[in-house]
Amino acid sequence: MIVFVLVVFYFEVMTQPKRPVAPDLRRARGATSRDCGRFERFSRSDESDGWDIPEEEVPFRTEVREEQARSMINYVRSPDLPFDRSLNPYRGCEHGCIYCFARPTHAYLGLSPGLDFETRLIARPNAPEVLERELRRKSYRVATLAIGTNTDPYQPVERDLGLMRACLEVLRDYRHPVAIVTKGALIERDIDILSDMAELGLVRVGVSVTSLDAQLSRKMEPRAPVPARRLAMIGRLSEAGIPVRVMAAPMVPALSDPELEHILEAGRDAGADAASWIMLRLPLEVAELWQDWLAEHYPDRAGRIMGHLRDMHDGEVYSSQWHRRMRGTGVYAELVSQRFHRATRALGLAVETPPLRTDLFHRPLRAGDQMQLL
Repeated sequence: MIVFVLVVFYFEVMTQPKRPVAPDLRRARGATSRDCGRFERFSRSDESDGWDIPEEEVPFRTEVREEQARSMINYVRSPDLPFDRSLNPYRGCEHGCIYCFARPTHAYLGLSPGLDFETRLIARPNAPEVLERELRRKSYRVATLAIGTNTDPYQPVERDLGLMRACLEVLRDYRHPVAIVTKGALIERDIDILSDMAELGLVRVGVSVTSLDAQLSRKMEPRAPVPARRLAMIGRLSEAGIPVRVMAAPMVPALSDPELEHILEAGRDAGADAASWIMLRLPLEVAELWQDWLAEHYPDRAGRIMGHLRDMHDGEVYSSQWHRRMRGTGVYAELVSQRFHRATRALGLAVETPPLRTDLFHRPLRAGDQMQLL
């Protein structure tokens, strides 16, 4: 009898219809729900207790918890990536980009890839110390370290915590090459460090510009700087001698991809010296979050957009195959690719950027260290 009750309870909970959070409670957020991730046995939803008393509904606020990191350098073995290691001072991202492929990582923490990802953040306050410890190991071999490939290191919480700046100071002192991807205007705060590293050929920055339409950007990336502000970032970084790439990423078929050439031209005019692009990716929970977002904001285009994506991935909304996941295949994907290459050639952005220097890496002497004889 007990087993029967448990089975029924499990079945009822797992088959509950998913309920979106009221718009007033998620203003300036990307996701429409906070449904559980793929590892949770039970789903959760808010239900009335039946009493004739108004329920207290509190808007989603950003909260930050701390995590003591045991390691900071994450080694990756993906053959379609131009780097083999990355670093993330934060888990989750307040920018709230609905399309973010990093959302599923919050499921490993027992949190929702939806609203939890953009409101329940985790900071690693010991990141600079752990990073330096790893760089000091005799077994460490230097190569470009990518930052911002999972969550944005210049999201709003960085203003108060300064973990990214502290990590940059370590990398500067060790003369370690770093490639940064961001939408955050807070990167301008660190121009002093970045310009010093740029003089030595140790840094390159990529600024993501998804659309030039401020209204579309506001819906897709609710707490990221507006497109005009990101172009201004490119200009300030470029003026400081820091090489910048404009990243038309992700391109959404039939929604933002008509802007591709305009984005590249605006980036070039702002000071970018190179460009790249990525097609929209919908891994794991992101697929459902994205389709819920489409149904709310662009129901008239949802069928067309999802149809193009399925055409690119053999009938599925996403394929994780190497060398295909970021571009897709088929007629539409090839058309966007051809447009990109044609535009970059015309704009002078079709260049091979020189590799960042690794020969300058050194471990600064600390108190008690023995100097080497030459």
